[in-house]
Amino acid sequence: MDLVSIKTIAGLKESGYNVLSVKDEIRSNLISKINDKEEIFRDIIGYNETVIPAIQNALLARHDFILLGLRGQAKTRIARLLPELLDEFIPIIKGSEINDNPFNPISKYAVDMVNEMGDETEIEWIHRSQRYGEKLATPDVNIADLIGDIDPIKAANQRLHYSHEGAIHFGIIPRTNRGIFVINELPDLQPRIQVGLLNILQEKDIQIRGFNIRIPLDVLIVFTANPEDYTNRGNIITPLKDRIDSQIITHYPRKLEDGISITESESWVNRNDKSKVIIPHYFKEIIEMSAFQARQSEYVDQKSGVSARLTISSIENLISNAERRALINRSNIVMPRISDLNSIIPGITGKIELVFEGEQEGAVKVAKAIISKSVREVYKKYFPDPLKKRKQNESRLRDEYSDIVEWFQDGGTITLSDSMKFEDYYRELCKVNGLKKFVSSYQNYYESDLELASLMEFVLDGLHQNSKIAKDELESVTSYKDMVGSMFRSGSGFDDIEEEFFK
Repeated sequence: MDLVSIKTIAGLKESGYNVLSVKDEIRSNLISKINDKEEIFRDIIGYNETVIPAIQNALLARHDFILLGLRGQAKTRIARLLPELLDEFIPIIKGSEINDNPFNPISKYAVDMVNEMGDETEIEWIHRSQRYGEKLATPDVNIADLIGDIDPIKAANQRLHYSHEGAIHFGIIPRTNRGIFVINELPDLQPRIQVGLLNILQEKDIQIRGFNIRIPLDVLIVFTANPEDYTNRGNIITPLKDRIDSQIITHYPRKLEDGISITESESWVNRNDKSKVIIPHYFKEIIEMSAFQARQSEYVDQKSGVSARLTISSIENLISNAERRALINRSNIVMPRISDLNSIIPGITGKIELVFEGEQEGAVKVAKAIISKSVREVYKKYFPDPLKKRKQNESRLRDEYSDIVEWFQDGGTITLSDSMKFEDYYRELCKVNGLKKFVSSYQNYYESDLELASLMEFVLDGLHQNSKIAKDELESVTSYKDMVGSMFRSGSGFDDIEEEFFK
């Protein structure tokens, strides 16, 4: 029998339908998914061994809980996936504002309807998506928004006295009865409003104004909070913290590949059908490494956190710079170059909070230092570390970078423009003696000259980041030259020394 076709309480009783509390319903569905080995929180990456088991434990225990973590740790996304653990449809008294259980109505409207119509009372079925409520806690949120108040217009239209229960306008929490309600950024809620939540968590009911009634609610309440908010904007009052059954700590990705997967799933990379976007994996690693480096930087306020939005914005800016070059040169291949990494600076500067020393250095300079460290770390995964000491029995051999470095020492210089056509870009890189041969000896799996050229520039930048050659950047033009010689030319050498000191 198709339950959704049932239209009255009588039909519901005849079908043998059993109404569960929302927490029991979630628990039952969670158990079924675990038994069937279904993915419970899809697209949530890096939490399989930490956060997700803790959430499952809380749900199995029928707990209200709080997700506590820094910004950009998928707290809201997790909360919005919880309705998938609800039944697809449930029955309510038709027209009920607070999703009244047909077998146990609690609002005056539903009680009066059942008293009048009995088992012929009409019911309707609501989808799980209608059983989710969410509110961002802001200082201007009041108790009426959350719980309810007297509605003078409703009272006037229905000619009700203000003390009549029918004059109540229900807030968002009662309207989420028999569902899931989420309060984001809980510490931003004023303490006197937080007090209003105590009864809901403990007694599972609400009391509105001076009405001599209590309305029992069936709701799972989930909170999210940033630990930094405790000192900056507010606090969670102690009685409320005590009533929240479980506190679950979230975290940033602990593995580089997890971070890359998150960025890939969230970023807009494939722009249109006319262009082919190619992103070598080391670019993804450099972008993700920039977030890891920012989370360790002494110039970045770690209390504020560095969210995944940094890497998402950064890779979108990187692709946009490559796309702009392709449009200028009328190419249908969109592929980033190492020189494009400067384009990700706007994606970093707005996503990090600087400590005092960082503010003195400047956000752009801190961002450049983060990128430099990221390139240096990722470079060692693909090529030999230029600063690593050779073994004793190799001491007489020439360094693997000798041909390249000596070419620059002999006065060689190359200049790469941001909008340079690929043919000119590749030709300029091929000027460097031994560069192409070196790349081919360590990375021989590239599929085209496009990827080969990108790897060649990667080597040059890796040598620069390890103080083997110098690099000058002037707006959209990048030049690589000899490190020692550049120190004696006007201006540029001192910039290299300052940059190396800042590392």
